[in-house]
Amino acid sequence: MFSFLKKLTAATPSIEVVELEALLAKQAVRVLDVREDLEFRSGHVPGAVNIPVKKLPERLGKLKHDKPYAVICATGSRSRGATNYLLDNGFEGAVTVHGGTSAWERSGRPIIR
Repeated sequence: MFSFLKKLTAATPSIEVVELEALLAKQAVRVLDVREDLEFRSGHVPGAVNIPVKKLPERLGKLKHDKPYAVICATGSRSRGATNYLLDNGFEGAVTVHGGTSAWERSGRPIIR
């Protein structure tokens, strides 16, 4: 297992989908979807960028630092580890999205397929 995924703590900053929606409306955040490619293609939050969690270390240098990242996965498990990894690597303001894409879709918010 990837060492950065071991640091899953309750202290990981998180937001609810309603907060994500508000931040997106203000263009105050970028959405980083850390699910696998097939999962991402099956439906994702509008505007999300996909980097599977296992590829995050090798692609970290391609991420911009101009806005905080809201990190999302299917339910919130993978995104917590990825958020901690971003925070440890200088990405201030990174947060995980509580409930993930599943919560986003259940709430009736739009999904790109």
